[in-house]
Amino acid sequence: MSGSGDERRSRAVPSSRWGRLYHLGRATGDLALGIGWSGLRDLTGGEEGEGRIELSPERARRITDRLGRMRGAVMKMGQLMSMDGTDVLAPEIAEIMGALRHEAEAMPLSQLDSVLRREFGKGWLKRFRDFDFTPVAAASIGQVHRAVAADGRELALKIQFPGVRESIDSDLDNLGFVMRHSGLMPRGLRVESLLDEARRQLHQEADYEAEADALEAYDRALGDDPEITLPGVHRDLTTPRVLAMDYVHGTPVDQLADRGGEPASLCDHAASLLSRLALRELFEFRLVQTDPNFSNFLYDAERGCLVLLDFGATHSVRPELVETYRRMGRAARDRDREVLQSCARELGYLEPGASAEQEGALLELLEMTSEPLRHQGAYDFGASDLFERVYHRGRTMFFSDRFAGTPASDTLFLHRKFMGTFMLCRRLQARVDLRGLIDPYLADTGVDSPPRPTTG
Repeated sequence: MSGSGDERRSRAVPSSRWGRLYHLGRATGDLALGIGWSGLRDLTGGEEGEGRIELSPERARRITDRLGRMRGAVMKMGQLMSMDGTDVLAPEIAEIMGALRHEAEAMPLSQLDSVLRREFGKGWLKRFRDFDFTPVAAASIGQVHRAVAADGRELALKIQFPGVRESIDSDLDNLGFVMRHSGLMPRGLRVESLLDEARRQLHQEADYEAEADALEAYDRALGDDPEITLPGVHRDLTTPRVLAMDYVHGTPVDQLADRGGEPASLCDHAASLLSRLALRELFEFRLVQTDPNFSNFLYDAERGCLVLLDFGATHSVRPELVETYRRMGRAARDRDREVLQSCARELGYLEPGASAEQEGALLELLEMTSEPLRHQGAYDFGASDLFERVYHRGRTMFFSDRFAGTPASDTLFLHRKFMGTFMLCRRLQARVDLRGLIDPYLADTGVDSPPRPTTG
């Protein structure tokens, strides 16, 4: 079949800077047209309780296809949009956009060979007893291949798409232009500071040797935990654009909720483990894996443990920031508005000139968000409508004059971690005793934080 005219035009555009600009423009245009005035009203703070964003499945497929072709920074932003869109997008559209979490357009074999020749040399295939040329996964920055090394080691090779690292700055510049001129960002939001932090993070994610350092540092911090495991790094086959790790088996943890034969207690246990780990990362390790993409967490049924993947987005956290979050968590749990307000200012949520109305609206949102911390016993994420309430309240604030500040840039990915953990608990419809997990860290004396593991 020849395909539609739109498909023929897409294939005709070269995979170059101009091709990337083309797909960015087309995806942005499709999103604006597909959402339409009704959707824009929702995004910009329409009446409370209005419906989801209306986006036709056909147009959603086009957006997903174009973001998948772009890879790199633009696809990464698309993944953030699609982490859990079930309350924003219609279910069938959320499913289509969710594909960005798991797959991108794979490299042609000739391109794959070119990358591996550059990294390993002309005879690169001799390093392996077996190499599966079909990737087991392809995401925003690279794709993963299963292989067996010449000495028998079973490996997962993460191989970076060519040109991704070089295109990060221009991609984010283009995204910044769209964000500033789309009319969909609130007045006063300092887009540049957020993009600068995203730029720094993406450059870090595109350095696979740095990711290997982060994985090993995280492993040292984790210590001997029988319920959580990490793949080992194989340095002899790791380069800045290829990361060699143990091949690990497991099911993406969010899929536990779809396995009818699994007891609810398994979902509760998995969500509790990941919630406890998120708290340890912040308060003990001061080293946080900030990409909560559901596919980065596997459940290994044979060993009965969780497997963590992908440490490209690992952040160290300043000790003073940890203490601010400790005080903020304690204040939110105890409804201490004075301390909560002080912490909000330190984190950049409130600027010095914020009005009393802005302060009140933000504090109400923070108290609402921290509802699970005040709940005695297991909080039932499956029965809670907290996400919907926070979404509608936050959306209205974000696109109105009640939004009173731009969060500090080094908190951006911590927020992503917290929200991702919350959404995973919700996806699993789990019951988690968050108050019991966090209370030891909120004591006045705190929990001693060990020296941060080095990643160099």
